[in-house]
Amino acid sequence: MHFNLATVNEVIAGAVPDREAIVFRDRRFTYRQFTERTRRLANYLAARGFGHRTERARLEDWQSGQDHLGIYLYNGNEYLETMVGAFKARLAPFNVNYRYVDEELVYLLNDAATRVLVYHSSLADHVAAIREQVPSLELLLQVRDDDRPLLDGAVDFETALAAASADKPDLDWNPDDLYVIYTGGTTGMPKGVLWKHSDILIASLGARRTDGTVIDSLQGYIDRALASHRKTLPTPPFMHGAGHWAAFQAFHTGSTVVIQDEVKRFDAAGTVDLIEREGINNMLLVGDAFGRPLVDAVRSKQAACPTLRNLITGGAIMTAKIKAELIEALPRVNIIDSAGSSETGGQASHTSNAQSGAATGRFTLSAHNAVLNEDMSAALAPGHAGLGWWARSGNIPLGYLGDAKKTKETFPVVDGVRYAVPGDKVRLLADNTLELHGRESVTINSGGEKIFAEEVEQAIKHHPAVYDAVVAGRPSERWGSEVVAIVQFKEGRSADEDSLLAECAKHIARYKLPKAFVFLNEILRSPNGKADYRWAKQVVNP
Repeated sequence: MHFNLATVNEVIAGAVPDREAIVFRDRRFTYRQFTERTRRLANYLAARGFGHRTERARLEDWQSGQDHLGIYLYNGNEYLETMVGAFKARLAPFNVNYRYVDEELVYLLNDAATRVLVYHSSLADHVAAIREQVPSLELLLQVRDDDRPLLDGAVDFETALAAASADKPDLDWNPDDLYVIYTGGTTGMPKGVLWKHSDILIASLGARRTDGTVIDSLQGYIDRALASHRKTLPTPPFMHGAGHWAAFQAFHTGSTVVIQDEVKRFDAAGTVDLIEREGINNMLLVGDAFGRPLVDAVRSKQAACPTLRNLITGGAIMTAKIKAELIEALPRVNIIDSAGSSETGGQASHTSNAQSGAATGRFTLSAHNAVLNEDMSAALAPGHAGLGWWARSGNIPLGYLGDAKKTKETFPVVDGVRYAVPGDKVRLLADNTLELHGRESVTINSGGEKIFAEEVEQAIKHHPAVYDAVVAGRPSERWGSEVVAIVQFKEGRSADEDSLLAECAKHIARYKLPKAFVFLNEILRSPNGKADYRWAKQVVNP
């Protein structure tokens, strides 16, 4: 059987109504309270006329038949309530990166044809600056996190909830309803990945048992929730898939989601205190950028973290050195590398612990995964020559919102099987293990954020003194990888780094800004005019 995410939430809440669903700062919400608040939001949205428009069967894979709700929030109970409340009203919520500058926000919200935007009051100045440039936008719901007043025409989030009914919405929650997650495309522009609820639930949101089998009845969710209770701490922003995937995996097992007090950065010391105070069992991290400060905090506090069992790392590599230090400090812990993407869901995992030792993840090819040849016409056998595309079949997305061409390219049919091929190049070794080589498209993964070289290059080229620019990544102890820009000035012109950064900051989010510059008299390009990224990497990694 297939299920809507709203249906699963209601079933779990009915089974464990008095168990805590969310803990955030001084707020503690039981599943009963969480369900009531999400119902109220759903009824408020439905009463305003937002929801489902066109049945899935009448649409192409890249089309949506639902109204779209943008979530422009930092972590907190409201983020998760908004997602579930939107699902219950049959809207399709999507993530908005709170680091975007106004130019990027306008593109994203228009690409999604956004009708409702839920945002923190501390971000209201950005909303005020761009709202008139998003003609589809009809409703603003403002979540208070500072003393800024409501924007003209906006509605206070808590006021909206208080005015709405707590009854279960009288709507048909269809497993074909959309879950939407925005991720960067190969050109650097965000793409909305369209999943059916039934598929994302199995791929990433906790429908599988520990043995890999799929829960195929609502009673199965009830039984699992009644059998155990854990506490999960997702430390990344919920605006990234890994962050809210961990939260929903917890919800769908009847577990408690604990949110760190500091929502704008990773507070390692505060996180260690939270682990010990709340008895955290599972925690999600982002590679070395989170692992290094966590090790330091555990050591400085001489913390034992006796309840912590699993550290899951996704979005960036955690090196064996950091893993070894964590295992030395917390010998009971399993460190689990999780590989996947917004287009595939989880694809593979690798565990390091005191018994097996620490290693940087090496993954085994699992069910529903394959390695395709260069032109995506056939699957490769173990021990093949060269590299192939890492692909996943089974429960995968429908496509990219509004982009038929990219949908057909990324989700090809090979020998009658439809695959998701987001762009990872791998080699399948003779023993059926995968050797990962990274994204074919030029991306730099810095602190868990995917940064596209072309987007940074375009921002640099806005500077009047710049003739040409190419961007590449180099290893960074703090970030895993950092952005380095190679710049060629116009003849007779020059600029200092501060001036270049100031221009970039007008066009891209701050986390995408170069960490260093290399100035050359000439930038090498291929005969066809394309950037030579192999050369660029040699320049920035001499």
